[in-house]
Amino acid sequence: MDVTIHASFLPHDDPDAALAFYRDILGFEVRADVGSGPMRWITVGPAGQPATSVVLAPPAADPSVTDDERKTITEMMAKGTYAMLLLATPDLDDTFERVQAAGADVVQEPIEQPYGVRDCAFRDPAGNLIRINELR
Repeated sequence: MDVTIHASFLPHDDPDAALAFYRDILGFEVRADVGSGPMRWITVGPAGQPATSVVLAPPAADPSVTDDERKTITEMMAKGTYAMLLLATPDLDDTFERVQAAGADVVQEPIEQPYGVRDCAFRDPAGNLIRINELR
């Protein structure tokens, strides 16, 4: 069996802010941008990795989600407890400095974790937790 990760989904509540974060701060390529207003699905991905994407999607668009569930999702997004993305870089300090200088919401500065990784963390404009590990 040959299975790869093609795309994962993160919610957004402001497509323009999400696009600015992933494209302008993280340097991801925009692969697709469909819809209009707050109902936009934006597919981004790291340069040089065309087979791996992140779809930034409006949580309000899923018709199977009830109003109560939508409210819970919105509250969890605001707290940063709804979704997370784990990235990696060969130079954590440089990446941290660049992302911080661009104005991203810092959650954790680079640190050696007791479980064997060195990482840092930010929140994207929707509150999603973005952790960045240092490749070793």
